[in-house]
Amino acid sequence: MGCLIDVFPIHTQNLRGQRERQRGMETIAMAEKSFVYEQPDSVIMRAMPLITLFAVSLLGFSEIIGKHLQYSKFWNVNSNSQSMSKKQQKQIKLSSKTGMLMFYAPAFLAGAASFFLFPDGGLRFLLLKLALTIHFFKRVFEVLFVHKYSGGVVLDSAILVSVAYFMSTASMIYVQHLTEGYPEPLIDLKYLGVVIFIVGISGNFYHHYLLSKLREKGDKGYKLPKGGLFHLVICPHYLFEILAFLGIFLISQTLLSFSCALGSALYLAARSYVTRKWYLSKFENFPREVKALVPYVF
Repeated sequence: MGCLIDVFPIHTQNLRGQRERQRGMETIAMAEKSFVYEQPDSVIMRAMPLITLFAVSLLGFSEIIGKHLQYSKFWNVNSNSQSMSKKQQKQIKLSSKTGMLMFYAPAFLAGAASFFLFPDGGLRFLLLKLALTIHFFKRVFEVLFVHKYSGGVVLDSAILVSVAYFMSTASMIYVQHLTEGYPEPLIDLKYLGVVIFIVGISGNFYHHYLLSKLREKGDKGYKLPKGGLFHLVICPHYLFEILAFLGIFLISQTLLSFSCALGSALYLAARSYVTRKWYLSKFENFPREVKALVPYVF
C-alpha cells in the first residue's frame, strides 16, 4: 500500500508534465497556423527553410570572422596578404557591373518566368511574384544606371550570390504554388506586407542613389556617405533591404519566405557590422555615434 502511495504522486506528475507539453505543442501549432501556411508535402521543400537559414547564417558568421564575400569594398580584401594562397591569387576577377548583374539577373528572370510557368493562383501568389520580380528588376536597373563602381567582384563570390538569390526566389515561388488549396493563415498579413515592401524598396533605392552621388565620373575613392539616414547608421540601404524581405514574407506567409527574410537580416546585420568597422579604420573623422544598421541600437 505504501509503495502505491509513493508511486501515485510520481504518476500524477508525469501526467501533468505530458499535458503541459501537449498544451505547449498545441500553442505552437496554433501560432504557426495563425501566421504561416502548413508546410507542403514535398520532403525537399520541407527541408528548405532550415537549409536556407543555416547557409545564410553561415555566410553572416563568415563575414564577422573576416572571410568576406568578395565584392564592393571587400572585393580585394586578401590581395595584400603575403600568406595568400596560390588559389586566391588565381581567382578570376570581374568588373563590379558584370559581377552584380550576375548577382541579380537570374533571380529577376526566375521571377519574370513565374508569370508564364504559374499563370493561375490567387491574389497572394500574384503579389509574391510581383514583389520578387520588382525587387530584382530594381537591382538590375541600379546596376546598369545608378551605381558607380570602384572595385570588382571575385567570380566565386558572384556565382555563390547568384545561385543563392536564384534558388531562394524560385523556391519561394514554387512553395507558394504548392500551398494552393491549403487553408489560409488565420491572420492575413499580405496587405501589410505590400506596404512594408514598398517602404523597403523605396528606402533602399533612395540610399543607393545617395551613395551614387558621392562619386564624380571616374572617381574611385570612398567618402563618408551623407543624407537620408546616413547620419544615424552607416548601412541604411541594408536596413531597408531587410524591410523589403520582411514585406515579401508577410505577402507570402510561408515558412520558407520567413527563413529567407530572417537569413537575409542576419547576413546583412553581419555585413553592416564589418562595414562600420571598415569605415572606422579608414576615416579618422567617422562619427562613432553612427551605428551599423539600426538607429541608436546596433
